[in-house]
Amino acid sequence: MVSILLASASERRRDILSEIVNETVQLESRALASNEINPSSGIEVSERVELICSAKAEAAAQEIAISGELPDLVIVSDTLVEDPTDPLIALGQPIDELMAASMLLELSGRRHRVWSCTAILYSPAFEKCGAEILHAGWTADIWSESAVVEFDELTQDELVDLVSSGSWKGKAGAYDLAGLAGEHASLIDGAEVTVLGFASSAMEIISSLIG
Repeated sequence: MVSILLASASERRRDILSEIVNETVQLESRALASNEINPSSGIEVSERVELICSAKAEAAAQEIAISGELPDLVIVSDTLVEDPTDPLIALGQPIDELMAASMLLELSGRRHRVWSCTAILYSPAFEKCGAEILHAGWTADIWSESAVVEFDELTQDELVDLVSSGSWKGKAGAYDLAGLAGEHASLIDGAEVTVLGFASSAMEIISSLIG
C-alpha cells in the first residue's frame, strides 16, 4: 500500500486526489504548520508561485522528519491568479468579503492566467528519487503550469451572490471554477485541474505512481 500525505488544508485539492486514488492508497491531508513565505514584490507571478511551492516542499520535509512519520509521498501545491493587467501582481486568497469583491471586480469581463505549482516529495525509502534534494534524505520533483480563464461581465447582483455565498474562501482570486463561479467563468486554455489547484503534469505522475 502506498501512503500519501497531502500537505494542504484545501478541500478541493483533497477531493481531486481522492478521485484518482484506489484501495491500495492511504491518503491523508493536513495543512503545514509552517507559515507560508511571502516573496518580495517585483517578480512575476509565474516565479512567485514556484518560490512558494519550493518553500512548502522544504518545510514539509522538515516537518515530516521532526514528526517521525514516513509516508511514501508528500504533495504540496500553490495556486496564484495573475492580475489581468499586471503580471507582477498576484491575487491570492482573500481574507474578507471586501477583498473578495475587489478581486472579482478586477477579473470581471476579462481574461486572466492562473498558475499552479505542485511538488511531489519522495521519502528516502521510496523507490523513486526526485531532482530536488530536500531535508533528511527527501527529494522532490516540481512542476509549474498555467491556464487561462475568462470571466463574464458580472452584474451587481451576480457579484453580491458570489461574495455572500462564501465560495471565495480559501480560493486564489476569490473564485472556484468548479463551484458557483463556474456559472460566470470559462476555461479558455490549459487544464481545469491547474485552475483548481494542481499542475496537471504532477497529477499524471501521481496517477502513474499509484496505478
